[in-house]
Amino acid sequence: MGILSFDYVEFYVGCAKTSAYWYQKALGMEIRAFRGMETGDRSRCSYYLEKNDVKIVITSAISPAEYDIHSFVQKHGNGVKKIAYQVSDVEKTYQKAMERGAISVYAPTRLQDEHGVVIEAAIRIYDDTDLVFVSSKEYQADFKPGYKVYQGPRQQAQDTGLKSIDHVVGNVRINEMNRWASYFEQVMDFETFVDFGPGDISTQYSALLSKVVRSKDGVIKHPINEPYPAARKSQIQEYVEEYHGSGVQHVAIETSDILSSIRALRANGVEFLQVPSTYYQLMRESGKAPEEGIDAIEELGILCDFEDVTGGQGYLLQLFTKPIGDRPSFFFEIIQRKNGSQGFGQGNFQALFESIELDQKNRGNL
Repeated sequence: MGILSFDYVEFYVGCAKTSAYWYQKALGMEIRAFRGMETGDRSRCSYYLEKNDVKIVITSAISPAEYDIHSFVQKHGNGVKKIAYQVSDVEKTYQKAMERGAISVYAPTRLQDEHGVVIEAAIRIYDDTDLVFVSSKEYQADFKPGYKVYQGPRQQAQDTGLKSIDHVVGNVRINEMNRWASYFEQVMDFETFVDFGPGDISTQYSALLSKVVRSKDGVIKHPINEPYPAARKSQIQEYVEEYHGSGVQHVAIETSDILSSIRALRANGVEFLQVPSTYYQLMRESGKAPEEGIDAIEELGILCDFEDVTGGQGYLLQLFTKPIGDRPSFFFEIIQRKNGSQGFGQGNFQALFESIELDQKNRGNL
């Protein structure tokens, strides 16, 4: 399919300016380009932010006529509208996707200014979410035409060391997981990498089903979760109800030094889920420990999952933020993969979901 990498993730929000401020102060990102009244666009406002290879766009409506933004935010709250892949040839990727049954949002479109050309096309996934194909190899400025270099105030924050997008997770309604996994396999030529069935992911109160689809070179990864009946409401069902549909639950961002990243993020004001204290005691009893040391990860509340990989034992370090908006929907995951780790923290599910359920209880949604 000619997919090269994740490109950007675009959020539709109530106010782009205030959200962009949070992304600078909390995640330590830098605003590189801007689109709005000052650039001649009187209908919508967008900020393009970067941190190494992490690229995020924050968009809100200026004009009441921007119905697609208003309706999205009214229904879902602040959330991910677009997931973009950088591809080698937009026309070919789009045409192959359409031949395989994709739902089109818009056909290949050329955007051009004095800095060059960006080509984009999009297909539909997860209700109101767009999957965008981008080729910007012939563009010599930040982001794409319509944006200008940002010259406003820049907020200072501790360096978070965030490097790239590792995976993007979708939460879907009951009986939709297999449909969307099949859609990615058929339309995008992906493969199912991990499949968690009934009973594989559960706690005392809740359960879920999950599949991970990925491009066959492993560059793009999309876990897809759906609720599963249990004693009480699962975090996936809570998401579907509060988000009012299927959509993107979280974006996992990779770092090469999670200890430094979590320290900086906490100092910047980011809130994280609280890990049960028994988690680290059980790790000590297991006889396994990461190179960073159990004391170090316990101090910061970081989860660690060990994997058997070719040539030895790899492990994944991860921690999840609390929801970043008013609704208990979207959040971020910070991860570090060590020694060839390819998993998604399967061994951490019990502790993770107990942490999430504590927050659900506080919200009255468990």
